[in-house]
Amino acid sequence: MTATITIRPLQRAELTMLWQLGFSDPNAEWTRWNGPYFHDQLPTQTDFETIIGPRDWLIRPRNWVITRDGVIVGSVNWHFVDGSLKRWLEVGIIIYNQEHWGEHIGRTALTKWLTHLFQEETTLPHIGLTTWSGNMRMMQLAEAVGLKQEAWIPQVRYWQGQYYDSVKYGILRNDWQVQKD
Repeated sequence: MTATITIRPLQRAELTMLWQLGFSDPNAEWTRWNGPYFHDQLPTQTDFETIIGPRDWLIRPRNWVITRDGVIVGSVNWHFVDGSLKRWLEVGIIIYNQEHWGEHIGRTALTKWLTHLFQEETTLPHIGLTTWSGNMRMMQLAEAVGLKQEAWIPQVRYWQGQYYDSVKYGILRNDWQVQKD
């Protein structure tokens, strides 16, 4: 039986559970692949429940959860690369538990997210996704959902004593619509 994959806004009652699933372990495997060269710190439970969660997940949700058969397993997000200009939108995706990697949850969720964003959230002509050459799974996912490689910037991401490339993918609204019809 095939799992049912959905994306949806987070409910207030799920804030603590999401923090425990995604952000309570600073050594979680997903943190080794999600831009580790930035050395971002995971939020504390208090910060997530009182500031970050309400701001980014509830009030103006730029993050949605991914569920597999009704259970939260990851999240999708969007952000503006150009800040307040709001003309350059990029997306991201995380499956928190590596036990679910390889189940094609990301492919389904990212496809639904891009469709949602183009239909409901933005009139922009382009949506992008940036990853790094050390994250082959994300590069494969981007291509699997139909994003095109738009740029390859060599040796600009430094992680664990080695330089990696930044890789940018994207798709135009018209191409997404044609692809999904």
